[in-house]
Amino acid sequence: MDLRDPQWLDWHWQLRHRLRTAADLDAWFTLTPEQRGWIDGGGAFETGITPYFASLCRRFDPACPLARQVIPDSAEQRIASFERADPLGEDPHRRAPGVVHKYPDRVLLLVTDTCASYCRYCTRSRWVAAAPEPMGSTDLAAALDYIARTPGIRDVLVSGGDPLLLSTPRLAALLDRLAAIPHLRFVRIGTRVPVFLPMRVDADLCAALRPRRIPVFVNVHLNHPRELAAGVRDALGQLADAGVPLGGQAVLLRGINDDADTLRELFYGMLEARVRPYYLFHCDPVRGTSHLRTSVEDGLRLMGELVGRTSGMAVPKYCIDLEGGGKVPLWPSWLESIDQEAVTVTNWRGERWRYVNHPGKLENP
Repeated sequence: MDLRDPQWLDWHWQLRHRLRTAADLDAWFTLTPEQRGWIDGGGAFETGITPYFASLCRRFDPACPLARQVIPDSAEQRIASFERADPLGEDPHRRAPGVVHKYPDRVLLLVTDTCASYCRYCTRSRWVAAAPEPMGSTDLAAALDYIARTPGIRDVLVSGGDPLLLSTPRLAALLDRLAAIPHLRFVRIGTRVPVFLPMRVDADLCAALRPRRIPVFVNVHLNHPRELAAGVRDALGQLADAGVPLGGQAVLLRGINDDADTLRELFYGMLEARVRPYYLFHCDPVRGTSHLRTSVEDGLRLMGELVGRTSGMAVPKYCIDLEGGGKVPLWPSWLESIDQEAVTVTNWRGERWRYVNHPGKLENP
């Protein structure tokens, strides 16, 4: 792997040279014999790491918070009784090819099963990387037809896989077709490409993401402040300069970002890159991910440590995603009691306060 290779900035070259086998990884990371057997034995979920992202990892450091997100671990063989292949219960809500309709006013549109790199906690590992091609034209037409004839849909989240791996003309055509559906109010794109493959972001892609009749929001998945390297900040800056609204989401991961200082630096870094932190997701109970999950109590404690010590702009919603039940925001409870006269609360310093709860009596003039 030569960072001076003139093709380094070619995103197609990056994809062709992803690290996939134990031999590929051994040249860059420290693997245990169990990991090598797990990777090459075919039991592990798809392995794929772009050379760019590998270059951000601390070489031969098994505790590197970036490497632990993408390197298969033999701990994935341990499956808890409550873990699921489809932890969000998406499959029963498929209404057309690639369309998941769980909420009344929005749908998930899965247009490809390919990612630039494969996260070990992937919610859709049951089918991501399972097919060689993105959604075909017939299936896409059926998906768009379902959206067009369902007038209650206001919002489409385009995801996968990673939709920014579609060719730029194909992505632009998809967004054009969605914008032509009269009842849609906006479109969202979920992506990790600016982190794994920042060289994919160029002027043509920015033009494809332009607002049409409706805006196109891009939600970028970032988990650790070290992911906000110069190339990533440049890619995000190009999108922001082109007028693309950017939101940020992260997954709470044990030993990677489960401390308040790391999260605070991550969320401030997002804002500096013009990405508004929106979601902190509790790691979904995907099969074989117990070594990466914290407890919900830990998540609430971390949110409590952020509030009051971090700008409100940098504090996202902390959510768990239920199997078939959708997202539920969780918030530390500072409410101690409430009645008709007053609310008793504890503030971020741990101080108890009494807040008047009634509107007051109006005196006759």
